[in-house]
Amino acid sequence: MTQRFVVTPSAARLTQSLRDIGYDFPSAVADIVDNSLAAGAARVEINIEFDGADSRVFIADDGVGMTPLSLTEALRYGTRRVYAHGDLGRYGLGLKTASLSQCRCVTVVSRRHTATARTTARMLDLDVVEDWDDWLVLDPERDRDFHRATALLSDGGGTVVLWRDLDRVLPERKPDGGWARRRLETLASRTAEHLAMVFHRYLEGTAGKGLTVTVNGEKIPPWNPFAPEEPARMQLPPLEFEVVVGRRAGVVKLDRYVLPAKDAFRDPEGFERLSGPLKWNRQQGLYVYRADRLVQWGGWAGIRAIDEHTKLARAALSFDTDLDSAFNIDVAKMRITIPPQLRQMLEQPVNELCIRSDSAYRKTATADSPRSDGVQRNENTKRESRPHEPSPVAGLALRSAAMQAGEYAAFRRIVAALQEHAPEVAQSLGLTG
Repeated sequence: MTQRFVVTPSAARLTQSLRDIGYDFPSAVADIVDNSLAAGAARVEINIEFDGADSRVFIADDGVGMTPLSLTEALRYGTRRVYAHGDLGRYGLGLKTASLSQCRCVTVVSRRHTATARTTARMLDLDVVEDWDDWLVLDPERDRDFHRATALLSDGGGTVVLWRDLDRVLPERKPDGGWARRRLETLASRTAEHLAMVFHRYLEGTAGKGLTVTVNGEKIPPWNPFAPEEPARMQLPPLEFEVVVGRRAGVVKLDRYVLPAKDAFRDPEGFERLSGPLKWNRQQGLYVYRADRLVQWGGWAGIRAIDEHTKLARAALSFDTDLDSAFNIDVAKMRITIPPQLRQMLEQPVNELCIRSDSAYRKTATADSPRSDGVQRNENTKRESRPHEPSPVAGLALRSAAMQAGEYAAFRRIVAALQEHAPEVAQSLGLTG
């Protein structure tokens, strides 16, 4: 028999390494909210409280709660829990890695939704793990913060996650200063923005059973990147693609939208709101949803480049958890990789969407650009012909014809050759963008 050796990882070294797995503060909070949704929560309350070095974060939900045994298991790295189809969790690391990426001590207080259930608490403290170099979970002291957490539990039960010793959030020097206070205020605002976008389908009630999230007492409204309330929005026909992983197959859905130009929005505030955290140019592209939770957004995932003329184009790419291995979703649930077989299928519909967006953008630019005589161009004003003046209509028509004929790849090669050998002709056809 081959000799075997048990090599247990150093708890101190590994827990420290896992702190740098890729979370920022908003994404770490979002990972905790994933657990709340998995527990059937309808309400999540987030309180980010400044108190100098004793600043803390409470994340409370009204989900089903946990038993003492399941709570202890939840703080195990690589929990043995089996994830059901559609669960937002995947690796059994989220609660621990998300929390300890921001703090050194995480306490979880929970109570089941039964009349006889008692309140249970467990704590994971990095200082203790490093001192003992062992995978230790503690029963925390019943101090002020514990009683605060218990008070946040709903009458029917639920779970509260408490972050303390926020060493990755507050400066080591002067954690009680004005800069530290402003930082927490900024993080609260950024977290609300992030959650409004990531969970907008749940907040709207189009996914799950409906969800309400508050940050420091303020209810978060959903931020839908596709402006469903705007009458001038254009929606292209939805598409579905079958992706095969081993012996399993799953369906990926693609919904494509061209958002209205600025002057077509119902109000200027709506246009500014839809620009999103990254602003218009960088918010264009694919919005990838896993089980209705947004995991990646902005850019075209290497299918094409970001361009000013296509900034109104956005598309939702949705898949379920049975395709996790195909998309290589990361632990922080912030990055995916488009499978090669799907990337090839997406190229034509993505380019079609961008052509429509380009057309909408250029129509607006033409209508808004002033003429030399001071007269504003509009749909009823003839466009003056000039030598080699770009004709976007011709270029768009050629692109559309190539796509309909299934020869878009060949068309791109022709355009590249034209740009190299006859740039003035490419310009006159509007093929230089």
